[in-house]
Amino acid sequence: MRTISDMAPVALAIADGMSLFELAIPCAVFGGRRPESVTDWYNLTVCAAAGARVGEWFRTETPHGLDELVDAATVIVPACDDAAENPPTELVDAVRAAHERGARVASICTGAFVLAAAGLLDGRRATTHWMYAARLSQQYPEVEVDPSVLYVDDGDVLTSAGQAAGIDLCLHMVRTDHGAGVANSVARRLVVAPHRDGGQAQFIATPLRTGDGQSLNDLLDWAAEHLHEPLTVADLARRANVSPRHLGRLFLKVTGTSPLQWLLRQRIMRAQEMLESSRDSVDSIAERVGMGTAATLRRHFNRTLGTPPDTYRRTFHQEVETRTTTHPG
Repeated sequence: MRTISDMAPVALAIADGMSLFELAIPCAVFGGRRPESVTDWYNLTVCAAAGARVGEWFRTETPHGLDELVDAATVIVPACDDAAENPPTELVDAVRAAHERGARVASICTGAFVLAAAGLLDGRRATTHWMYAARLSQQYPEVEVDPSVLYVDDGDVLTSAGQAAGIDLCLHMVRTDHGAGVANSVARRLVVAPHRDGGQAQFIATPLRTGDGQSLNDLLDWAAEHLHEPLTVADLARRANVSPRHLGRLFLKVTGTSPLQWLLRQRIMRAQEMLESSRDSVDSIAERVGMGTAATLRRHFNRTLGTPPDTYRRTFHQEVETRTTTHPG
């Protein structure tokens, strides 16, 4: 565990166009009230490029420029509107210099693109918002992008998924520096969970098909309607009137995965829908989505989404309120 004397100076790196929500997260965690059980707390400094705007209307006023990031022990880079396409050069250089000097560097959401542009993620596992994960992987092929997790701690470089996952990452850093008790205390003050089960895979909606998949559309629709059946690659190939090998090539091109992996993902997503909208047992859902048994569903569900079906249901189930009106007489 790092000592807090080493990690106390925390710098928030602000460039033009950053999100107000992601900016507020580290301010609330590291710049908030010190827990009673802690002697030394973080010293948060906001460092900003000249004239930087936040949330398109809030203009930062701080005497600390980005050049002062180099003096911080921990640097946090929130999301930036154009970070994915054009990471601000001044910010990239300042973050790189801080890391070279020994700072722990963390990003929230698309702030990962700034870290990647600075070369900090080369050869490392990292994450970002699932909507930008493919772009991060494409633009920076040396980065091992994991779109399924809420955050990644790679020692001196940490990355998190979108928005609320920044809270998870900041609390994780407090837990690393001070222990679970202090992190739980901060979480209670913020009225958030000190640790969330699973990863961001559970929040990803059904992916859209690519435009070149017209030849597979009928098959995909048919398979989605027959998930309860024990479908095989041979079954799908016969339905599409192609060889299993050719079907595999088509699936890879259109869906980015194999037929069996696609079927598994569809069954998991169907199970998600049922867990959200019904009170059916896990056994019943497993049978209806073609998983056979609850044990099989639990194994694949947990491995795919990072959380068990029962926990997922408690988090996402849509309660339908039933009200009865009592008439006198």
